[in-house]
Amino acid sequence: MTREQLIGTIGKNGRRLKMRASDMVDFDFSGLDLTQADLRFSNLARANFRGAILRQADLSFSDLNGADFTDADLFEANLSFSGLEGTNLTGANVEGAKFNFSGRSTYRPELSQAESITLTTILQKPGWGTLIGSVLGALLIYGSNAIIYFTHLISNAKDPIIAGFYRFLIVQNITDGAIVFLLTWALSGWLSHQFKVIWKRHVIITLAVMISFVVVNTGIYYLLGKTYADQLQKRPEGIEGSAPWYVYVVGDLIIANFFLYVLQQGRQLTRKLSEQEYQLLNLEKLKTRAELDALQAKINPHFLYNALNSIASLVHDDPDKAEEMTLLLSKLFRYSTGRDGELFATLADELEMVRTYLQVEQVRFGNRLTFNVDVSDPALNDLKLPQFLLQPIVENAIKHGIAKRADMGRIDVRIYEKKRDTGSNELHLCVHDNGPAFPDDMNGGYGLRSIQDKLRLLYGDDAGIELQNWPLKQVLLSIGMDKIRGTHPVITSNTEKV
Repeated sequence: MTREQLIGTIGKNGRRLKMRASDMVDFDFSGLDLTQADLRFSNLARANFRGAILRQADLSFSDLNGADFTDADLFEANLSFSGLEGTNLTGANVEGAKFNFSGRSTYRPELSQAESITLTTILQKPGWGTLIGSVLGALLIYGSNAIIYFTHLISNAKDPIIAGFYRFLIVQNITDGAIVFLLTWALSGWLSHQFKVIWKRHVIITLAVMISFVVVNTGIYYLLGKTYADQLQKRPEGIEGSAPWYVYVVGDLIIANFFLYVLQQGRQLTRKLSEQEYQLLNLEKLKTRAELDALQAKINPHFLYNALNSIASLVHDDPDKAEEMTLLLSKLFRYSTGRDGELFATLADELEMVRTYLQVEQVRFGNRLTFNVDVSDPALNDLKLPQFLLQPIVENAIKHGIAKRADMGRIDVRIYEKKRDTGSNELHLCVHDNGPAFPDDMNGGYGLRSIQDKLRLLYGDDAGIELQNWPLKQVLLSIGMDKIRGTHPVITSNTEKV
């Protein structure tokens, strides 16, 4: 679709654009009015939204990596579960926008999934919130009562020396408390950045507070209290005994370290979800992306056009071959459409789909294509893997490898188990073709990125994808066997069961 066609579509729909699950990589949306547009599940990588109006638009579950939203209006837009790596949000209006579980923008790091931290949100949390509230309540009541007590003594004191000394004590404690908090607040960010070990942060803040205690209290004493203290010392009764100064500093240190803990841990307290809630949200995202992958497999126009053209050319010359290809194509699309939104399938089912796909392509390419699918251990066929994990890789091998050869092309799909250096095993899924080598700067298209995202979200650091040119040209997927056997949750169509 061209920009002019898109503008016409917006006009026909009364400014409400509906392009769900669209591939709009590098598209120019700059300056367009996309109010309430529905762009969910779309590939919008590197799209240009400069100055666009996206008020209340829905871009959830979309790939927005590298997109440019400079000066765009994203008022109450929904960007939840979207990739935002390298996205430019400079000058954008994000008031009311949702960024739940989205990637982190390069230019606006504050737009992460974390909630804003307030005393209200902290106190609403059970456990730590209750403890923090209790301590704060005790300190506030004790402090306020002390202020009332000293204020009463000052107002009723007939001796001006005593009254002046009490005023000094009030000013000293209020100033000391404020400086302890401000110092801790000012240093908390720097400490988190400079010291990964928590105890080192507390040591630094302890030393800083001790120094500030000595400096601040000494300064206030000589400015406000020394005169009264000297006069009281000259009296026969002197000044009532009190604890040494180093006992009072202990209170400052406790408060400072408490504030440091709250400031650095508060963000985790406010955005902490239960393990089940987090799992459900991630599985919902993965389920939706799997459904999107299935949709793309169903409507891939180039594959469908080529297959139908091959069938048409065979109808008169080789009717039996045309019938065979029609049945293969029906089988392939039945696999794509008959999964009821399930996320996982057995390796045997996935390989059957790959074989069917390659058989269809073999009719198209004739003698130019041969293939082999090999599983080292039949027991591996029962493993549960995400759907559509291999078919996009095989499709890329056809498109970028076999189609560019004038002579015999070959694709080998190999599945085997390999032991890691750590002692655990991992599953290797290799797709090899004898086409041109991968370029050095190749990062992979949307299909490969989608597979990479799926592996990362499901298996974390225990899975990866590599493009290799030596010793063979191949795409290699590796997944830890412990993860495969231990994490294939059952997902219903509405994600009610995990």
